[in-house]
Amino acid sequence: MKFIPQSLPGAFLIEPNPFIDERGVFRRHFCAREFAAHGLGSNVLQSNISENRHAHTLRGFHYQVAPHGEGKTLTCLRGRIHDIMVDLRPDSPTYLKWIEFELDDQNRNSIHIPPGCANAFLTLTDDVLVYYVVSEYYQPDAERGIRWDDPVFRFQWPTTPAHISKKDASWPDFVPAAHV
Repeated sequence: MKFIPQSLPGAFLIEPNPFIDERGVFRRHFCAREFAAHGLGSNVLQSNISENRHAHTLRGFHYQVAPHGEGKTLTCLRGRIHDIMVDLRPDSPTYLKWIEFELDDQNRNSIHIPPGCANAFLTLTDDVLVYYVVSEYYQPDAERGIRWDDPVFRFQWPTTPAHISKKDASWPDFVPAAHV
């Protein structure tokens, strides 16, 4: 795997080294030794799968506050997504900055989202499958979120979401004190 550092500290684009032959493709998604070599925790406590029927489905922005902050490594196994991660770590030099990615089943890339950063994605095709490995257990009382159209961030989505949960559509406007 090739780990490409991003502008948000601790964030990486991860390009696989797929082995391709007449049977298909084999690639590594996670390796504790390779993650540790790049300063990333290798404590995988949970894995999640997001199945999305329709294009323009929005999931997020989600994250957990300390001491339950979760690092996530996310891969789009089927279809295509537009992903945005935003830095919510007050002590970070990139606090409140965001970066974006397109992930799909053709480029086979993954992203690593460090603890303290929120993440959301918008499906760009029907029938999207996204797989995560997560470094912390889900703690409902530590969960926080940001609305996809929060005016503080001015996120630039490729299109307006057509499908979004009530919870994700109703996060209040961002106020820093509510996100620690």
